[in-house]
Amino acid sequence: METRQLLLLVALFHVFSSAILTESQSMIGINYGQFADNLPPASATAQLLQSTTISKLRLYGADAAIIQSLAGTGISLVLGVSNSDIPSLASDPSAAANWAAVNVLPYVPSSSISVVSVGNEALSSGDPSLASSLLPAMQNLRTALSASAAAASVKVSTVHSMAVLAQSDPPSSGAFHPDLAAYLTGVLGFLRDAGSPFMINPYPFFAYRSDPRPETLAFCLFQPNPGRLDAGSKLTYTNMFDAQVDAVRSALDGLGFPEVEIVVAETGWPYRGDPDEVGTTVENAMAFNGNLVAHLRSMAGTPLMPGRSVETYIFALYDEDLKSGPTSERSFGLYRADQTMNYDAGLVKSSSSISNASPSQASASPGWTQSAETCVPEVTVQARVDGRPMQSGEQCYLPRAVGSPAVLGMGLLFQYVAVMLLLT
Repeated sequence: METRQLLLLVALFHVFSSAILTESQSMIGINYGQFADNLPPASATAQLLQSTTISKLRLYGADAAIIQSLAGTGISLVLGVSNSDIPSLASDPSAAANWAAVNVLPYVPSSSISVVSVGNEALSSGDPSLASSLLPAMQNLRTALSASAAAASVKVSTVHSMAVLAQSDPPSSGAFHPDLAAYLTGVLGFLRDAGSPFMINPYPFFAYRSDPRPETLAFCLFQPNPGRLDAGSKLTYTNMFDAQVDAVRSALDGLGFPEVEIVVAETGWPYRGDPDEVGTTVENAMAFNGNLVAHLRSMAGTPLMPGRSVETYIFALYDEDLKSGPTSERSFGLYRADQTMNYDAGLVKSSSSISNASPSQASASPGWTQSAETCVPEVTVQARVDGRPMQSGEQCYLPRAVGSPAVLGMGLLFQYVAVMLLLT
């Protein structure tokens, strides 16, 4: 082969690899909670983020120092309107205009702000007045942002907990609570028309806490398990994350909004807890987040939405020492306040592989193979969504090699061009 052809093949391979990596990395974000009195300066946080492959940061407010520190970094931001501000934004368009003028307009386009979330889990907050105020608050804020050319592309949404679902198991039966349907229909119509995502907080950790069996733990941690078959859809699930996301997809479709995209605004696993908190170990936290990252990078998607990963924000960047409640609430951080890692979730740029919390388990299990990133169960394993095993037959696959039409399409293009070069 001539040198020119060889160089073209090498260049094409690098373009192919870079495109796949860029697409998968862009799906991974992280939450930055600030219930702490020991957080590092914003500039240090910006440097930390740039040392990782994290491309998105979600705030629960609109911290000016953080927003400014990320200007020009390519890291996009989700800002938050507090639940307490929802009534004023709903009743007074000028309040919405002022919120946008203070928290968004001074920073765009230098800082990349992708979404503003109006409230956090407002519909399940216990304050019934927020349900009726949520949609008008979103509408008023969208109008305020649209008035500025620099902010016109900023999406407006709101974040929900999984409590908005009345049914989620099996995923094909996913449905919203009837008493919230009227409010959600209006919100979803707004999201559809504005091209904004439906943002949700699924936590496999809480699913395991309510059903602490070994087989449930493996299912929640993306580890070898018999799988779970959804009898309604005839689709098989090998992890709780996909099952929860697809339950949301089914609920959206059932309400008549199949075009509204899903964004996972929070998911994570605590590495520490009180003695009576099951599963709160470093090993489990590293397994969940590390295998989640590998799953998102694989672009395999979910059984209902194959071939594309759901944009996902891991909870959380730092521990939050001022949070109340059990120890686990203060122990979700990938990093301590001094910016040392609690464990490696495979997000550091210099890391060449994803750490698997149980490599011995993966390599020792029949039918499983440790890949360069992680051992991921192949999506044809049979099982039940309710947690009862159906049949075995675990397999491993190389995440970037199968499952994604984008990967397969680019692979075929690479092969075609390679053949044409060989023939010239």
